[in-house]
Amino acid sequence: MRFVDACLGRPVDTTPLWVMRQAGRYLPEYRALRTQADFLGLCRTPELAAEATLQPMRRYALDASIIFSDILIPVQAMGVPVEFRPEPHLPAPVRTRNDVARLQTPDPWRDLGFVMDAIGRVRAALEPDRGLIGFVGAPFTLAAYLVEGGGSKDFMRLKGFMHRDPEGFDDLLARIGDAIAPFLAAQIDAGACAVQLFDTWAGQLPPEDFRRFALPAARSVIERVRRPGVPVIYFVNGAAPYLGDLRSSGADVLGIDFRVDLGHAIERLGPDVVVQGNLDPSVLLGPAEAIEARAAAIVARGRAARGHVFNLGHGIHKDTPPEAMTVLVEAVHRAGAR
Repeated sequence: MRFVDACLGRPVDTTPLWVMRQAGRYLPEYRALRTQADFLGLCRTPELAAEATLQPMRRYALDASIIFSDILIPVQAMGVPVEFRPEPHLPAPVRTRNDVARLQTPDPWRDLGFVMDAIGRVRAALEPDRGLIGFVGAPFTLAAYLVEGGGSKDFMRLKGFMHRDPEGFDDLLARIGDAIAPFLAAQIDAGACAVQLFDTWAGQLPPEDFRRFALPAARSVIERVRRPGVPVIYFVNGAAPYLGDLRSSGADVLGIDFRVDLGHAIERLGPDVVVQGNLDPSVLLGPAEAIEARAAAIVARGRAARGHVFNLGHGIHKDTPPEAMTVLVEAVHRAGAR
């Protein structure tokens, strides 16, 4: 499989690609699907989640799919209610050691089995040479939502907890890890050929706090889900300050966000790494010529690494014209041909 081969640093015939949030609001067929259920209903209904996952795979020659779900799905199973308004809102945030102690450790098959059901449906419908990715939010990012009760501009509640009670915060990260590591392993058992940890909010940390809190928590999950031949991808949004540290995560593939030149990232990481990324999603709002030129430049930079999986440097924007993705997929495969 081209996608898995690239993730493991093996030779490929062309650069593979998938796109974060590739199943979503920019597709008219997804918007039609949403008339059948709200967002959480879509995530929790295996046949609908599978359909959402497969929609971009039917439309585009993407090399991998990612199961349609949300990083907060396991948080609900930990006993913390989650609402979408449409942004995530947690009405009972976790801000004390007592709150942390009340968190539950879900059984992935009993409490989150709908995700594995959806994975099985997608794997049965997907061509064998195209990948299926499972995912979780990394512990620090889930802690950010749990403590803040949603998104934040400055994450002061989160950082206040972290600095005021580092041992209590360590306990929170450990409990999250105990919930998501078995869940990620179950996704592999259900048919995912690779998995990704999204550390969306780790980029809010100074380097010393990233090394102290976010990185060890992610590394612990990665160590627990390792399987022969199943790549683990670690994506830190805002990774520039931590490039020197990311190699120690244990991940097979390091996702690079769009704020970092991919060539510079490879220089910092070393040529023996496998990288993923990193086109700015806004480029897809521009003309085809610009998409083709930017894609080709990133593919060329990626050749300096042991392996390269093309992706955006963040999720695709909801206003992206669907035809822009066609241009991107064709441009990457053309530029990446060996």
